[in-house]
Amino acid sequence: MKKTIVILFLLLCSTISIAHMGHYNKYNKIEMEIFRNGELIGYNYYFFSRKGDETVVTNQIKFSVKLLGATIFQVEGFGEEKYFKNQLISYNSKTLQNDKKKFVNLDYSKKDNKFNIKGSSFSGKASNDNVIGNWWNHKILQADSQISPVSGSIKEQVVTFIGKEKINQYGNTYEVDHFKLISKDMSTPKDKRLDFDIWFDKKNSMIMRVSYSRMGNWEYRLKNFE
Repeated sequence: MKKTIVILFLLLCSTISIAHMGHYNKYNKIEMEIFRNGELIGYNYYFFSRKGDETVVTNQIKFSVKLLGATIFQVEGFGEEKYFKNQLISYNSKTLQNDKKKFVNLDYSKKDNKFNIKGSSFSGKASNDNVIGNWWNHKILQADSQISPVSGSIKEQVVTFIGKEKINQYGNTYEVDHFKLISKDMSTPKDKRLDFDIWFDKKNSMIMRVSYSRMGNWEYRLKNFE
């Protein structure tokens, strides 16, 4: 049984990889809504623009958590990923978490085939096998590690295929593949640990839903793409 699950996962990863080659050409905008404990609190939008072999993915995120009408936690951020064909060549972001400023400045060095990162939590070189941990990119399901889109920190991860499911979202039913994405080192403090459930629609090459628990139950839900 275990061997069968491994084979299915490898076949799925192969399908994802092929789909990703033409992924950027399909979409201009992806809209996700952010929920906490079932309440809509914000959004996460991605916009795609293209010029020749270059693709730019712009990310906007904003949400706020309130208690008794008072805002106790809020995030507003902007990021920009640049790709040449399928190679990430730069990423820059600025995020304001309450009054704390966070940032990432990343560029790709063709000379040593690595990323140079200057971030609020990490500065140094990183393998170009890393992906930016944004939810538009289904390559996050294949990667062994990801770069925080907020602070530049690098986190090793393990992705497990849970099974095929059906989910209902915004009045539509989707057949999806359910994955679990966790930190490789689960002794990492909980507030820095990766621990996500992800539902992926292979038909559209889209992450449909992401859920996790951290000071409440959170969900990112794909509302619209075009």
